[in-house]
Amino acid sequence: MRTPRLALLQSLFAISDEQAMWRVQTADDERAFAQLVRRWEEPLRRLCARMLGDAHRGEDLTQDAFARVFARRKDYQPSGKFSTWLWRIALNLCYDELRRLKRRGEESLDSEDAPVLEEAEGWIAPSLAPDEALVAQERGELVRQAMLRLPEVYRSVLILRHYEGLKFREIAEVLDLPEGTVKSRMAEALSQMSRWLRPALAGGSRSGQPNERKNEECSIL
Repeated sequence: MRTPRLALLQSLFAISDEQAMWRVQTADDERAFAQLVRRWEEPLRRLCARMLGDAHRGEDLTQDAFARVFARRKDYQPSGKFSTWLWRIALNLCYDELRRLKRRGEESLDSEDAPVLEEAEGWIAPSLAPDEALVAQERGELVRQAMLRLPEVYRSVLILRHYEGLKFREIAEVLDLPEGTVKSRMAEALSQMSRWLRPALAGGSRSGQPNERKNEECSIL
C-alpha cells in the first residue's frame, strides 16, 4: 500500500496527459501509454456504455478507442488537449457502432446487460433499503431508456455535460461546434427527457411555471 508521502511524491512528479501522449507519439513509450489508459479507461467506459446503453459493447469500444489512439498517435496535435482528442475518438466510435446497429436492425440496449450497466453507473446506492433500492432501480431504468431515445447529437452533449462534468466550452471543442449550439442541444436534450420522464416519475403531474420545469428537468437526472 502506498504511504501518503509516497503518493504525494508520485503526484508531484506525475506527467500530464499531454506530456505522456508526446512520449507515446515520439518514442512509442509503453509506460506513458499505460498511464493514459489507467487515467482514462473508466471515463471512456462510462461514456461508451451510456451512449450505447450496453455495458459489454461499451467495454469493447473503450478498448477500441485506446487502440485507435495508439494507431493514430502521429496525428495528435501537441497544441491541443489530449482529453479533447480522446473524447472525440471515443464518440466517433460510438456513432459508428450506433449506425452499424441501425443497419442491422439491432437494439442499442440489450436487456441482459441492464443490471450490469445500472450497477456500473451508480444508480443504486448500496446503503439503500430493499424497497428504496427497487424504486431507485426503476427510476434508473426509466432515465436510461429515455436517454437512449435521444438522437445521438443530443445524447452526447447530455452525457459529457451532466455525467462527465465537462464545461460547455470543452464540449464545443470536442464536438467542433459553436458553444451556443452545444447549449441549445443541452436544453433540447433536457426538454425531451423531461417530457418523456415526467409522467412516469411524477404520476403524470404537470408544472405550469418555467422555473419549476427547469428544476424538474435537472432533478430527473
